[in-house]
Amino acid sequence: MLKRLYDWTFSLAASEAAEWWLAVIAFVESSVFLIPADVLFVPMSIARPQRAYRYALIATVASVAGGIAGWYIGFYAFEAIARPILVFYDKLAAFEDLKTAWGDSVLLLLITSGIAHLPPIKVVTILSGVVHVNLWVFIASAIAARGARFFALGWALKRWGDAIRHFIEHRLGLVAGIIAGVIILAFAALKLAH
Repeated sequence: MLKRLYDWTFSLAASEAAEWWLAVIAFVESSVFLIPADVLFVPMSIARPQRAYRYALIATVASVAGGIAGWYIGFYAFEAIARPILVFYDKLAAFEDLKTAWGDSVLLLLITSGIAHLPPIKVVTILSGVVHVNLWVFIASAIAARGARFFALGWALKRWGDAIRHFIEHRLGLVAGIIAGVIILAFAALKLAH
C-alpha cells in the first residue's frame, strides 16, 4: 500500500497541474488541513530537481497566504470557524494547552511549527490570531520559518535528489518508520518540556 501511495504521489508530481496542487495543499495546510505540503513538494523536487527552488517559492508563498487565512480565522472567527475545525481534528485541547502555556511566546511556536510541523502549523496560525499577534510580525515570521524550511529542503533535494529517491524507493518501509519515530520523539519532547 505504501508503494502504491508513493507511485501515485510521483505520478501527481509529474503532472501539469502539480504546481497548482502544491499551492493548494500548502495553503490549506497552514489554515485548515492536516496533510503537509511535503507530501507533494518532496516528490516534485525529486522528479524535477532543477525546479526545486521554484517549488520552494510556490510552497512558501501559498503556505504564508494560508497562514494569514488561519490568523484571520483566529482573530475574527474563532467560535464560528476555528473551534469546529479544531474539534474536527481533535486539536481543541492541544490548542487550549498551547494558548495557556505559550500565549505570550506564540512567535516561537510559529517558528518551530513552520520549520518542523511541531505543533501543527494550522493550530499556531489560528492561535496567533486569537492572541492578537501583530499581523506584520506574524507574516515576517511565517515567511522566515516556511521559507527556511522549503528552501533548505529544496536545496537538499536538488543536491541529493537522485540518491534520496534511490534510498526511498529501496527502503520505503524503513523511511516511513524513521519518520514516524522522529515525529513521536519530537512530540514527546515537546510534551515533556511543558
